[in-house]
Amino acid sequence: MKFIWKYLSEYKKEAILAPMFKMLEAFFELLVPLFVARIIDIGIPGKDLSYVLHTTIYLVIFAAAGYGVALLAQYFSAKAAIFSAASLRKDLFFHIQKFSDAKLDLVGSSSLLTRLTSDVNQVQNGVNMFLRLFLRSPFIVFGAAVCAFTVDVKGALVFAVALPLLILVVWLVMKSTLPRYKSIGKRLERLTLSVNENLTGVRVIRAFGNEHIQRRNFRKATDQLCNEQLCAGGIQSVLGPITLGVVNLSAVVILWIGGIRVNIGELSTGEVVALLNYMSQILVELLKLANLIILLTKALASSERIEKIMNIDPDERTKGEITDIKEILDKKEVPAVAAENLRFTYPDGNEETLSDISFTLEQGGVLGIIGGTGSGKSTIAKLIGHSYDITGGSVKLFGKEVSDFSDHAIAGSVALVPQHAQLFKGTIADNLRMSNEDATDDELWEALEAAQAADFVRQKPDGLNSKVERGGSNFSGGQRQRLTIARALVKKAPVVILDDSASALDMATEKALREALKNLSWKPALIIISQRASSVMAADNILVLEGGETVGYGPGDELLHSCPVYSEIYHTQFEEVAS
Repeated sequence: MKFIWKYLSEYKKEAILAPMFKMLEAFFELLVPLFVARIIDIGIPGKDLSYVLHTTIYLVIFAAAGYGVALLAQYFSAKAAIFSAASLRKDLFFHIQKFSDAKLDLVGSSSLLTRLTSDVNQVQNGVNMFLRLFLRSPFIVFGAAVCAFTVDVKGALVFAVALPLLILVVWLVMKSTLPRYKSIGKRLERLTLSVNENLTGVRVIRAFGNEHIQRRNFRKATDQLCNEQLCAGGIQSVLGPITLGVVNLSAVVILWIGGIRVNIGELSTGEVVALLNYMSQILVELLKLANLIILLTKALASSERIEKIMNIDPDERTKGEITDIKEILDKKEVPAVAAENLRFTYPDGNEETLSDISFTLEQGGVLGIIGGTGSGKSTIAKLIGHSYDITGGSVKLFGKEVSDFSDHAIAGSVALVPQHAQLFKGTIADNLRMSNEDATDDELWEALEAAQAADFVRQKPDGLNSKVERGGSNFSGGQRQRLTIARALVKKAPVVILDDSASALDMATEKALREALKNLSWKPALIIISQRASSVMAADNILVLEGGETVGYGPGDELLHSCPVYSEIYHTQFEEVAS
């Protein structure tokens, strides 16, 4: 509750006014049975039409006033709930943006997505209903009991027995459903993960004919979630009938005892009707209160899940204070990137991913990294960008450890083109300017020319303003890769890393791309990661990896004779091309 109140406290005025107006509405409702009793006991027996009309006018005034204050209460509660949830969602989103790759791997995208959507919505609904009912319902329940005692003490003793019994039932249901709603949240995460994996990997699933397996897994996750919800719903469904039974039984007792006392003259008919009306009000409000408690149970479970994410330290990496890299760039004799005895193990990993990796990349030079799948090529790219802290050795950027730089400084000095081309909904220009929002159209075209993407962009009617669908689905794989490369080049970073980012390009286009990259005006240090020998053979030095270890390092011509792994890759690929 403290966690939610931190956000709700920003809207104290609305959070106070909403329940106050609801209490005022409840006050008007509690007056109604008393005035109805007067009509029955005074107006009707005396055939006093003016008294009946006069009292009825009061009832209409109470109804209109109650309606007005109820609207105000709804407005303030909705405003407080919506805006506090918006602040919570914003803080949660910004907190997640600070997560390092290690934290994202640990928590999981499906879990974060569930908290940003479903959990925040549950909190919003819970806050809205809480402000509307948390004072109104108890006020009417206990107020009706007090009013009943003012009408008739003996008849109101029924309320003294019924109320504790009803409160006990509500408490037992809440205690039973809270842990189940927490479990439902976890089941929903697993279902979201299953759906996300199926949507992103639908082509792979179809290619291997695994639809039936995925359907079985999805059905299993859905059934587990359904069973958990049915169990919680079953417990919740008991509340209504029990509450209704207790209240109706109490009404029967009131009618029974009241009828006897009316006959002997101890109680009037209007007073019996008033007691029944107060009992009916208690029934309605207890049902509302029961639903509120169930909603609050879900909201509290969601709040705990969100708070758990907010309490996670988003980044445990060692980060320095170097924010301006320009002074370092003036030292031309310092290598752009250098690694010495680099070792790395992924968080929670059992074995080293990289062992004793060493290489040097001079400013303006080209380094090729080649090896089989799982040899650690992409991991080196991530460590240069300081996505993780290294386990041992060193990785230096322009003579300084990468951990000495701020994230902003590394982002400004290293342009990484990832393996999987990722474009965002918008326009081509919007996607290119993600790396440099101040880039001019001429600079965008320069980057497109270098990335061999200018031709197909020019062919589009809107050019740079052509639409890009989510994920770049309206472009081919090769076009997406070239646009992703162009986006990195717009940054004009001193270090450019192509992490197997030309795999969808044909040999001719890739060769033109390599030539264009060598002739870039700002002469960046270039790292080309690939499984193709043709992609790295013209590099100044080639780092050959196998199983996370260095099995060769040097110029391509030398490696053909000194490194069996590189020689095998080279001859196998070029023999395939020749055949």
